[in-house]
Amino acid sequence: MAEKHSEKNELIEKVIRVNRVAKVVKGGRRFSFSALIVVGDGRGKVGLGLGKAGEVVEAIRKGVEQASASMKKITVEGTSIPHLAIGRFGAGKVIMKPAEKGHGIIAAGAVRAVMEAAGIMDISVKCLGSRNPNNLVRSTLEGLYNLRSTEWIARARGKDIEYLNQQ
Repeated sequence: MAEKHSEKNELIEKVIRVNRVAKVVKGGRRFSFSALIVVGDGRGKVGLGLGKAGEVVEAIRKGVEQASASMKKITVEGTSIPHLAIGRFGAGKVIMKPAEKGHGIIAAGAVRAVMEAAGIMDISVKCLGSRNPNNLVRSTLEGLYNLRSTEWIARARGKDIEYLNQQ
């Protein structure tokens, strides 16, 4: 996993996986590469990109471009998430629990990269089902995108925020 900071808009780029694919043709094998990339601003915006090309560098560039375009805002409270979240994608299932400040990121490699890019510093994550990095990252993002703030939940239920905090 590589980390790269670009100076222009301070995006955190994480290369999660580079995969080599071989296609057998008459003259031998043709290799191409796919790169799974997560891009975040470290303040609650994160996106995913999958770049494919004949060379690794080009695949990473395409992945970063795609991830930057697909960035979405997620709800973060302090250094953690507001409530328990479950994300599902394919056979992958990810359970994310908020943690107290100073707890750290307890997560597998692919999920850890997403949390670091998003700016979440304290969280516990358990991956169930698929161990495929592609499915793990997509299920993690699906769970993060569905997070709701305490204020949003209070408005939806017609309650005061103080009432929810007492529960």
